[in-house]
Amino acid sequence: METRSITAEIPMIPRMPEDPAELVPELAEVSAALFRVTGNGSVPRSTISLVQLRAGQIVGSTYLTVLHTGFLRKAGESEERLTSVASWQDSPYFTGAERSALALVEAVLQPSAGGERVSDELYVQAAAHYEAKALATLMFAIGQVNFFIPVALIAKPVPGRSFTDPWA
Repeated sequence: METRSITAEIPMIPRMPEDPAELVPELAEVSAALFRVTGNGSVPRSTISLVQLRAGQIVGSTYLTVLHTGFLRKAGESEERLTSVASWQDSPYFTGAERSALALVEAVLQPSAGGERVSDELYVQAAAHYEAKALATLMFAIGQVNFFIPVALIAKPVPGRSFTDPWA
């Protein structure tokens, strides 16, 4: 396993020089559909972005972390909320619904020593905060970020560049 020095400078160029969306133009249709699904209004956009920010943190993607932090900042989220997503469990800045959404993304993305990742108890907690359509939308929001995690980790787009053109 290759280790990287913590003092090494990280280049500001994508690992994969070609834009995957240009290589596989069919991606545009899939991506647009996923954005329509998660933007159906049943879950606040801020909750979806918090979940997707947490996913980026969990998988160690600077690109996704910077991207979703930027979305939240543009939407007017406080610095306290942004900086405490990583430690949401003991942060006073999140609602019960947001906490259940953050717990779901963690359960989906992190292995469980006890077997099943999303327990019945966690499902019941989330269902108490979200009606059926909203809960399904939240599942698809987690799936949406999971769809893009391989792009973020393998192709490694440059953090901080425009969401629509991270290869520019």
